[in-house]
Formats: sequence, C-alpha cells, structure tokens
Amino acid sequence: MQLHSFSPRTKNKKNPPVGRGGKRGKTSGRGGKGQTARAGHKIRPEVRDLIKKLPKLRGHGKNRARTVRTNRIAVSAVNLSALEVMYKTGETVSPASLLARDLVRRAKGRAPVVKILGTGELTKALIVKGCTLSVSARTAIQKAGGTIHD
Repeated sequence: MQLHSFSPRTKNKKNPPVGRGGKRGKTSGRGGKGQTARAGHKIRPEVRDLIKKLPKLRGHGKNRARTVRTNRIAVSAVNLSALEVMYKTGETVSPASLLARDLVRRAKGRAPVVKILGTGELTKALIVKGCTLSVSARTAIQKAGGTIHD
C-alpha cells in the first residue's frame, strides 16, 4: 500500500461561489440594493448601537386574539333587558328567534352561539332553548317563572 492509493473517507465539500451567475443570480442572496448589498460593507458602530436599541417585534402582531385564534367560536351576548323589551310572556327565546328580532347577527351564515347575560330586570316568564346562560341570568329567568331547556 502506497500513499497514492489512499482515498479520503469523506468528500472535500466546498461552498458554492455566489454572485457570479449560475444558481444564485440577480441579487445573489444579498437582498436589495444599498449599503448591505455591497462588498466589504460595514455599519458604523453608532448606527449598530441604535439598531440594537430598537425593540424586536415579538409574538403574533398587534392583536394576538385576532391573529392566532382563528378557529374560536364568536359568542353573541344578549342581556335580560333586551329580552324584557322584545319578548312577550310565554314566548321561546332561541338563537333563531333572537336572529329574527335582530338582537344578534348571523355568524358564518347561520344562527350564532348565544349567551344570555344577567344585566337588567326580567319580569316575564320565558322559555329559553339552545342558549348558554350566565349564573345571574339563570337565576333571574327561574325567579320570573321561566324554564330553561339546554
């Protein structure tokens, strides 16, 4: 065995030349124009310090709730005071009837998920179907003689 018969186990990998035509054309991985695109570019130390002081954008944009939770179900809230005005005694309160009376808007083309909140007074006995209720709304409806069907 002689030296010329040896061959390396791993190939000698060289970085591809950039900026001379070929695979990486146009800006050759240097972005746009300007100081940063030039060879031997340096940023003055005082400018670099200014850049360091700028806060980095963290998280998910300005309004995290809107940008991240895209699959969340929008719940429409209705107060007892609105039910008192719009409904008569013995009538059924449901998402469809609330939609018909313009107390809630359509959500993705259909009746929305509705939550009844306990703000206001209720004197009428109403039948509530297909709505979620807050604790105060539940007690107020039952006190007024209404029934709740989940």
